[in-house]
Amino acid sequence: MYDLIIIGGGPAGLAAGIYAVRSGLDTLILERSEISGQISMADIVENYPGFPSITGVELMEKYRTHAQEAGVKTRITEVISVRTEGAKKIVSTDSGDLEAKALIIATGANPKNLGVPGEKEFVSKGVSYCAICDGPFFKNKTVVVVGGGNSAVTDALFLSKIAQKVYLIHRRDRLRAAKILQDRVSATPNIELILNTLVLEIAGSKEGIKKVEKIILQDLNSKEIRELYTNGIFIYVGIHPNTEFVNVEKNSEGFIKTDRWMETSEKGIYAAGDCSDTLIWQLVTAVRDGAIAATAANEYIETLK
Repeated sequence: MYDLIIIGGGPAGLAAGIYAVRSGLDTLILERSEISGQISMADIVENYPGFPSITGVELMEKYRTHAQEAGVKTRITEVISVRTEGAKKIVSTDSGDLEAKALIIATGANPKNLGVPGEKEFVSKGVSYCAICDGPFFKNKTVVVVGGGNSAVTDALFLSKIAQKVYLIHRRDRLRAAKILQDRVSATPNIELILNTLVLEIAGSKEGIKKVEKIILQDLNSKEIRELYTNGIFIYVGIHPNTEFVNVEKNSEGFIKTDRWMETSEKGIYAAGDCSDTLIWQLVTAVRDGAIAATAANEYIETLK
């Protein structure tokens, strides 16, 4: 039996692991793939204290190296479910059951789908959810970014350095992104902002080489429907938490509710990072959550002795 099992190896999970082993806990981090953490997909991170500018991949590598040197153990496996049996927490995985005195859920969240015709059909054929992953395929081409938050605007700016033309489409009358990012969009000549507009459909060739060719738009004010020709569409309309496997109290969108110590409705189970119900989903808050959850878990484990 481990003292603590952490499910998820992103910033929140790794921070929790570092704090846990420094407290003397026998700790295991479970991760379903070698590539973990949404931040790994970020081109440039500029709002994490101590690093004025660093790539997401570089920052994640620093997290991993720190955790390994601290003595955090990791295992690649898929978690199926978790349950409580007396004072034990049972984690069922695709390679068998594991036991721990306490758990931290740090499984993050995944991008939401736009939910329009053609989206699933053209995934990886012009539809993308990650500019740093797929942006280089659109060198000197025309692309569309859908969304109005920090992620959408940041990736529109990233794509503007690669693509010939970037359309930034948002359904509301103003962007939600930080002002500094909005100012950069205004100062970027090959980004065109289209507000009060919905994407109704993604269309393209279905014979031979399948690829996106255009999108169908509707102006929410005039109700006019028009076509916009594009080579690709990058979608940023929110995130969905990876919390289906754990039965604790959640909000209406599936994010785990916690108290100020990051404890869930189940004693001895904690949540940290993007899977939790929080005001903002940022690196700095994920790391903070992980540190608090590990400290609280250590105090809980002490009560079991």
